[in-house]
Formats: sequence, C-alpha cells, structure tokens
Amino acid sequence: MRLIALLLILFTASARAGDGQLMSAHMMLPVVISGNKLSLESFVIRPDRPGKFPLVVITHGQPGIFGDEFFSEILNRSPVGYSKMAVAFAQRGYAVVSIMRRGYGRSGGGFSEYLRQACDYLPAVRVSGEDIIAAVASLRNEPWVDAEHVVLLGHSVGGLSVMAVAAQNTPGVVGTVNFDGGWHSFSAPGQPCSPDNLVDTVAALGRAARVPVLWLYAENDQSYGPDLARRMFAAYSAGGAPAQLHVLPPFGSNGHDTVALAPADTWFPFVEPFLEKLSLPTKTVIEAPFFAELPIPPGAIAPCQKAFADYLSNPDDAKAFAVSTRGGCGTGFGRLGVEAREPALMKCKINTRGGDCRVYAVGQKLAGD
Repeated sequence: MRLIALLLILFTASARAGDGQLMSAHMMLPVVISGNKLSLESFVIRPDRPGKFPLVVITHGQPGIFGDEFFSEILNRSPVGYSKMAVAFAQRGYAVVSIMRRGYGRSGGGFSEYLRQACDYLPAVRVSGEDIIAAVASLRNEPWVDAEHVVLLGHSVGGLSVMAVAAQNTPGVVGTVNFDGGWHSFSAPGQPCSPDNLVDTVAALGRAARVPVLWLYAENDQSYGPDLARRMFAAYSAGGAPAQLHVLPPFGSNGHDTVALAPADTWFPFVEPFLEKLSLPTKTVIEAPFFAELPIPPGAIAPCQKAFADYLSNPDDAKAFAVSTRGGCGTGFGRLGVEAREPALMKCKINTRGGDCRVYAVGQKLAGD
C-alpha cells in the first residue's frame, strides 16, 4: 500500500508550476489506528524535485449541519478544500499533506468523532487526534519528508484535534497552528453548546502540551468569536503550554472561513514569526504556480468571474466549472475530473435556480478540449 501511495505521488502529479516546480496528487495514505490498518484520503502538494522537505499536515473541521445531511456532507468532503493554504506552504519549500479523518470523504474506518454525552468534547477531540498521529507516523517514513520537522495545522474541529496531538508530544511534531478551533453543538447549529466545556477541554489539553501552538481566530468568526477565543487561550496556557494568540482582521461575512478562502497574505504574516522561531522556512522559493490560462466564460456575471479565477488558482485537477446561459456558474470537485462534472452542474443549477447549465472546464482544460 505504501508503494502504491508513493507511486501515486510521483507519477500522477496533477498540477505544476510553469517549469514543473510544484507537483500535487491525491493519495490514499496507509495508517494504523488502534491496531487497525486503513487508509486516509489525502491530497499532497510539494516541490517537484528530489530532497526531504519539512512536512505540514492539514486537517479539517466538521459541517455545521445535522442528521442525515451531516453524514451525506462528510462523505462528499474532499481534501482539496485547503489548497490555497497548501500552495502557500509548498511555495516556501514544504511538503504539504491535507488529510481526511476517519469517515470523511473516502477515508476508511467510519466516523468516530461522536460526542459520548452532550458537550463532552474531550474524548472526541482525542479520538480525532489519533487520526493525525497515525498520519504523521506514516508520512515520516516517506523519502520526501524531513521526519524531524513536522507542523500541524487544524481548522475549526481540526484546530482542537491538532492541539490534542500537541498534548501527546508526538515524535517529529515541532509546532502546531490552531485556526479558529472549536466544536459546535448538534443541538444549536453553528454554536458550541457549552462554551464553558470548550474552555475546560482546552485547559485539559494545555496541562500536557509542551509543543508550541499558535492560535489564530478571526475577529468576525461567527462560531468562536474573539471573546471566547481569549477565554480558551487563557485556560490553555495556564497549564504551562507554550502558546500565542492573534486575532485576525475580519474576513467576509464570517471570519471562520479565513483559512480556507482568504489569500495567504491575509494570515501568513501571523504565521511567519512562529515558523522563524522554530527555525523553519518562511521565504518564498517557488514563485506563484502557473496553472492554466483559460478564458473567462463569455457572459459570466462578476461573482462568477471571480469564482473562475479561484477555480484556476486551485492546484487540484479533479475539478469542474459549469456555467449557465445567463452567466451563472457552479464549481464541483471529485477524486477524478470526470467525477467533478456532475457536482459542478448541480451547483450551477442551484445557484441559478434551475438554469440551463453546461460544463465549461474540467481540470486545467476547457470541456471541449
């Protein structure tokens, strides 16, 4: 399985800079969790040259929906969602792997992050941390990874998850970044059902952690605002855990999306000093990746012109862009380009309320090419 995963990385590169400076690929990462062998769906982007690179492992949050919709959503999740962040680190000489934890996307093992009791976050946080620890252990064996310089980045629930790993003082992990970490309630969409329990959860993690953690929360985070972030940070650092907190400027209508949607220059200046203290790279060594120069869809309305620019900047090739006769649009992702066509058409029809939509681009090419 490891050989297959490595071959996928080396020979199915899907996005490159103009001179082949970056490469990316999907992979199924073989891991062992609680004695069980399984695979975690992952997306890799790294410099396209021989050598060992500091490793960044990215992990995701949870959807803020409930019931059957929740499980339908997590099954359709893809590890390419943080590709903007991944590119920013790869340009600075890192190997970046975005992983889907158990039960998300095509990762095996089944969903395991249930809350045993309402608002009882700590056991679930530790379970999600097990997936990251297993991923790090597997990736440290890859020939392109500097096994002693691993940084973890987690968003939302993933932010708490990487702090659980920091509390384990996992081999190779030298630093952790928590982007808007928290855990919402299944009884109150978009809100923690007990902020006090979140504070107690991070306090328990902080008492054991000795790996430095950078906390980044947006000023207009609609789930975990700056007041709650400061309460959690104070509780976490009170136990002696090395940590620092920065509140980022507002982004869009909900700053909780900053790390996934905002340009890297929105948040990287806050990460840069943290990396410098860890003696890790911060300077760009690979210029902005050149993907495809495709024309903007004729007649596209302004939001869709921007959406298409975002589409082109995404390093993954398993994507599609659909347009309507009235200038609307929709973007879809899959594990292969052909799998992204239907989601793109569906998004286009939803966005245009049933408009006449067609696939305009697949991967880095126009649909007719």
